[in-house]
Amino acid sequence: MANIYYVDDESSDIRVDKYLSDLLPDLSRTYIQKLLKSGHILVNGNPCKSKYLIKSDDIINVDIPEVIETNIIPEDIPIDIIYEDDDVLIVNKPKDMVVHPAAGHYTGTLVNAVMFHCKDNLSGINGVLRPGIVHRIDKDTTGALIICKNDYSHYFIAEQLKVHSITRSYIALVYGKFDEAEGTIDKPIGRHKTDRKKMAVNYDGKEAVTHYRVLSSNDKYSVVECRLETGRTHQIRVHMASINHPLVGDEVYSNRQCPYKLQGQTLHARTIGFIHPSTKEYVEFEAPMPEYFIHLLEINGLSL
Repeated sequence: MANIYYVDDESSDIRVDKYLSDLLPDLSRTYIQKLLKSGHILVNGNPCKSKYLIKSDDIINVDIPEVIETNIIPEDIPIDIIYEDDDVLIVNKPKDMVVHPAAGHYTGTLVNAVMFHCKDNLSGINGVLRPGIVHRIDKDTTGALIICKNDYSHYFIAEQLKVHSITRSYIALVYGKFDEAEGTIDKPIGRHKTDRKKMAVNYDGKEAVTHYRVLSSNDKYSVVECRLETGRTHQIRVHMASINHPLVGDEVYSNRQCPYKLQGQTLHARTIGFIHPSTKEYVEFEAPMPEYFIHLLEINGLSL
């Protein structure tokens, strides 16, 4: 769907993304920025950046792509539902489940499962492979995840993610004892310079901030609560490893020999809180700790 807009004198010197978000209230500013980046918005026939200040008599062409029907097959996979209404679905994702289809994982994902459960009630903003997905957690990280059931909810929650107002609290079991009971790791994260499959503290990467608090510890391990201010790929795993407290079981960011037979890192997304798209009130949900994690804490005399 293409639309043409003519800028008047009163709108001159306004950023193009702000101008269009005011003009098109059904589209979030984040989505408009995405359209700008992908070349679906032209000013005077040319691509432009979101920071461009529009001028009187500019001609803006907005091409909103149609939602393409997905070829991903719904699958009757059990879902641990924490909460559900007409706007959102909060699920407790298990270990060994990929959030959305990608190369090598086109079946058995959370998307396959929620497509079966929600039928046609999922947002389509994030493309054909990620219906309903507004954020994600790693394959072997367990815990709370928001699924959006319509485009408005997706826009609304994506805006909260953008300004870091969503509460995201994780529980991690890490190696070593901390000198301080709490702290903040403020180190940018980007692709590893030599291993492109990994992330790393990279000072030309994106801002990444993790707040942590030690809940209990012994001579070998510590249980920490990590609150995300930003949401970079593998953020907690990279940040904890960067201060010499890698996650137990993490085969990517730890070179320590794990004494337990684990399936990936001991990391659980326990709490998620946000302003609800319809009620506009703050809501918070908690995913119960997985049994394997509770067992690890018990045998090591640790607690939450």
